[in-house]
Amino acid sequence: MTVAQFRSPPLASPPAYPDLLALARNPSTDARQRLLLGVVALCDSRPPAGELSPVLSEIFLTLARQAERDVRKVLSERLARADWAPPALINVLALDEIEIARPVLAASPLLQDDDLLRVLVEATLEHQIEIARRPHLGGRVADAIIDRGEPATLTALAFNRTAEISLDGLRRLVEQSRRIAALRGPLTRHPRMTEQLAEQMYQWVGVALRQSICARFQVDERKLAPLIQQSVYDARSGTIVPVPANDPDREEMERRLVAKLQAAGQLRAGYLVRAIRERRLGLFVHALATLGGFSVAQVREAVAARSPEALFYACASVGVDRAVYPALLAEIRLLNDGSPGDAGDPVWMRGAISPASAARSFRALVAG
Repeated sequence: MTVAQFRSPPLASPPAYPDLLALARNPSTDARQRLLLGVVALCDSRPPAGELSPVLSEIFLTLARQAERDVRKVLSERLARADWAPPALINVLALDEIEIARPVLAASPLLQDDDLLRVLVEATLEHQIEIARRPHLGGRVADAIIDRGEPATLTALAFNRTAEISLDGLRRLVEQSRRIAALRGPLTRHPRMTEQLAEQMYQWVGVALRQSICARFQVDERKLAPLIQQSVYDARSGTIVPVPANDPDREEMERRLVAKLQAAGQLRAGYLVRAIRERRLGLFVHALATLGGFSVAQVREAVAARSPEALFYACASVGVDRAVYPALLAEIRLLNDGSPGDAGDPVWMRGAISPASAARSFRALVAG
């Protein structure tokens, strides 16, 4: 049975409840088709005010537990906005596979905060994302999403402008945007964003978002710019971890770890950011060399150079976004006693560059 079959017109009048219940218990294809048409007609006719009869409730629950996937999907779509459906049925559908659960998670007025919290714990990431998108999401559920710290769900919540996110919840989202770049754009446009939180986030966003923050809150960009490096320094408590160039054991350990990640297909540009945030500069050097096909000596030369230009080209060649580079550079300097230096122009401000061009520029600079 296909979805196309479900477009048949509903019955002129809904069949009797006992007939529907008998159809729900009948596994034949013909019975399933007649059952679906009957349920569609029943949903379209809307039961009278008051509680549903026990027989009708049993029909719906039997459908949710025993019917084929396509029947449950149509049932979810037809009951997504119904305020008369059995709450137990809506909860069963909310925990079904995501294509079935999505309509009720997005719109059912019968799902309470406790129901949504249960889905957050028991269901898949796709279910969690759909809850985070739910209009007028309650504060308890928003806080639970933030507590879980899942990047995709946090990003969906940041885009949800009707969710009841408290000021403390918004502050925690801003803090999470240090590590989750996808949060930054929606947060800068969030209606509950405050000037204080915007100034805090200014310290680690890219150039375009800084301009957006300054335009919206009319703050002085020149005043905020020095906070970028100072905030990173404060976060690291002034700890300096030089590049471990003379520790053979550590060098070998980092080389093996990077090789293992590369062999497993898990070495990505995002790992470079992670390595720096974990204050593992040596691991960053080995990962960047492996990703770019450079020698470790070339990357070390770029990290220790008077200008950050070569390091930028190396990072750009492996997919590090140029908007991410300034914050990454500030953290590297804290871990490497201020290197690379600040000589020359900020080449990352000039515009996009292809990975191949960036790799050629990097090799030309370290060769020179």
